[in-house]
Amino acid sequence: MDSQHIDLHRSVISLSCALDLVGIDEVKHGKRVAMMAWHIADKLGWPEAERLSILYAGMLHDCGVAKIREHRQLTESLEWDGAEAHCLRGAEYLEACPPLAYLADEIRYHHTRWEELLLLPLSQRLRLRTNLLFLADRIDVLQVPYLNSEQILVAAPRIVECLQSYSGCLFAPELLAAFAELARSQAFWLAMDPDYLDEDLRELGRDVAEVELGYAALREMARLFSRIVDAKSPYTEQHSERVAQIARCLAADFGIAGSDLDQVEIAGLLHDIGKLRVSEDIIDKPGSLTSDERACMQRHSYDTFRILQRVFADSKIPEWAGLHHENLRGEGYPFKTLGKSLELECRIISVADIFQALAQSRPYREGMHLADIIDHLQQLVEDGVLDGEVVAKLVANADRYYELAQGYCPID
Repeated sequence: MDSQHIDLHRSVISLSCALDLVGIDEVKHGKRVAMMAWHIADKLGWPEAERLSILYAGMLHDCGVAKIREHRQLTESLEWDGAEAHCLRGAEYLEACPPLAYLADEIRYHHTRWEELLLLPLSQRLRLRTNLLFLADRIDVLQVPYLNSEQILVAAPRIVECLQSYSGCLFAPELLAAFAELARSQAFWLAMDPDYLDEDLRELGRDVAEVELGYAALREMARLFSRIVDAKSPYTEQHSERVAQIARCLAADFGIAGSDLDQVEIAGLLHDIGKLRVSEDIIDKPGSLTSDERACMQRHSYDTFRILQRVFADSKIPEWAGLHHENLRGEGYPFKTLGKSLELECRIISVADIFQALAQSRPYREGMHLADIIDHLQQLVEDGVLDGEVVAKLVANADRYYELAQGYCPID
């Protein structure tokens, strides 16, 4: 995978869909923020490239939010004292991702008051861009109770009046003026209907050219989202990165090379992206899961598969990542795929996932010693669950893989 042509517009939309999973009760927040920010920027006469940039920033503005509790606190009031933490995380994640690093600064300050932005050593353009995200974000918080209902048209004047009362302190007056003018149109509000929203987003990307990204850039995009997933719980810190590294090394031991080897690593990084939908109360639960909680957990691999189909449609990444909970007996999830139908790369990621999880402490147990992990994996082979050849490869270099699983070996 020396390089790959990527529809970055479609990819950002798809990654925004993953972030939407964190909301559970109220999805498409990022897309609504993006579209409202785009319309306000258009009203102000900003150039097309800048409108597209603010569109992408809107879709990714909450990339520092992984926990459902934090998402709810951010959407329950106009201001929240703890808002800056996710801005800092989001900026850090984006700075490490070359294709999206240019968005980091506006994500960093998208909950900063206008009056405070004026005191910071920032360009006026950056102040306006990041404050536009804040404004669109807060418009959405106020409109959520009326979403998908014509009652938004009744509530709209009150929303405008509320936000205008913060002119010069929370929000830039010129941004509020453009918003107030747009808000007079019923179309501005009704366009937030989910079907229209998705259609409009696709249309805006119709003429956007694909970009050529090298493997390193693709890996950093994958790593960006693996960090968001792993941040859901202190017990899963770097889980996805470690699984990716173990899977890559195992695949190399089987002679897999080139593009396929790179795709194994990216699939490992993204295998749990569907877990953004799962509440941290379930992930951090110290005891056994209820049937409802187990069902919630089990759907994450299907969500992973569907999200990655949109980003990596022409690769094996969606399959290799989405099938990591299938097993050789056909008793896994979500497809109940029989073992003979599982590609070697799927079986490798499955073993890597289980091995790393067993080495890592979880709420319900301490991380296991290497000898105990090997015994457990070999029992799963005897039970017909895991591939014996893959487990044997791992056992042959067990110390090396155990160091990777525990984070003793640095990841490049």
